[in-house]
Amino acid sequence: MKRWIAIVAAVVVVGAAAAWVTSRRDGSAPSYRLVAVERGDIDSVVSATGTLSAVTTVQVGTQVSGLISELLVDFNDRVTKGQVIARLDTTLLESNLRDVEASVERARAELSQAERDLERITSLYQQGVSSVADYNKAQYNHDVARAQVKSAEASLARARQNLAYATITAPVSGIVVERAVDVGQTVAASLAAPRLFTIANDLSEMQILSPVDESDIGQIKEGQAVRFTVKTYPDRTFTGVVKQVRLQSTIEQNIVNYTVVISVKNDDGKLLPGMTATVEFVVASATDVLKVANAALRFRPSESLLAEARERMRKQFEERAAARGAAGSPGAGAGTTGGQQGRTGSGAGEARGASGADGTARGQRDRSVLFYLDDAGKLAMMPVRPGITDGQYTEVRGPFLEEGLQVIAGMSQATATPSTNPFQGSQQSGPPRPPGIF
Repeated sequence: MKRWIAIVAAVVVVGAAAAWVTSRRDGSAPSYRLVAVERGDIDSVVSATGTLSAVTTVQVGTQVSGLISELLVDFNDRVTKGQVIARLDTTLLESNLRDVEASVERARAELSQAERDLERITSLYQQGVSSVADYNKAQYNHDVARAQVKSAEASLARARQNLAYATITAPVSGIVVERAVDVGQTVAASLAAPRLFTIANDLSEMQILSPVDESDIGQIKEGQAVRFTVKTYPDRTFTGVVKQVRLQSTIEQNIVNYTVVISVKNDDGKLLPGMTATVEFVVASATDVLKVANAALRFRPSESLLAEARERMRKQFEERAAARGAAGSPGAGAGTTGGQQGRTGSGAGEARGASGADGTARGQRDRSVLFYLDDAGKLAMMPVRPGITDGQYTEVRGPFLEEGLQVIAGMSQATATPSTNPFQGSQQSGPPRPPGIF
């Protein structure tokens, strides 16, 4: 009986060990995430945010103080240039005008009296009866009276103009976007003109003021195409044109920005002042080109897999070189190898340099490499030259690239369920076994 128990225990131990080794071996097989090389259009953009505003916005104020007696427009009302939009109480202004008119009449009367005195003294002076001092005094009084008339007339003109200022008119045609006062409110214009209304000239023509970082401003030019979205219409893309790149810089949190003015058409009136726009400046475009996901260009296998791929490429290159030498023609056999094999053997030196340790930064700009699986399911690589990128896809060029080619964008190591080494008794879990069994 004890013999049979020992045999059963040995079989179980051997089976458990074999299963553990198999699971460890199967779990080490890599699995790849593939993406296809696509054909299409691609745009390289610089992203920024900005604020929509009217091209011309006028703040309407008043040059005289007074009580708001009448408001003739409100928010969102359309006005035309010269239209009366508000009036101030004119009681004090009219009283001041009458006072100034009286001052003008008094000054004119004094001028008439001074003219008569001058005429009389001049006659006496010519007859030798009046002295030179009397003549000069009369001449002085006449000149002063004439100056006082001019001053009074200027005050009269100012009083009349102040009375006219009590009637507020629209300086431009547009839409009232803000009303800052109410009827009965007193406005004081002693230090600065108070703001009564804000009028946007024409909302069919708008602009975006967008700050752009100094690292990207060199790519922004006048006349450049722009596309943008706003939060209220997330599924709609609007377009615009760069109108101006302002030279004045602003510094915020140690970041230097330059303001870019973007001209926008708003014929349907969907865009409103103050909206936040997510802007993309189109700095380069390519149409009908091959492109691939950026993850495929960033993918790098392990050193062991990379070494195996290089070794296979080296052997294939040597075999083809030997075949061409045996045929006696330098070009013989160049086009006989098709499909994945032709891609694998081409440009081994370029692929080796692009995938090396020092090829990450320079290779991404000048040349790079794509990895794929050959006909035998083995890892292979192909040198390519990347072009413009939109942040998700990059234009790629290469002699053996073709639309639909499946390239590797990532690799995941299959994780097997942790298994317990049957030879390590200390790792066993569960309730204790009865003594004498296993």
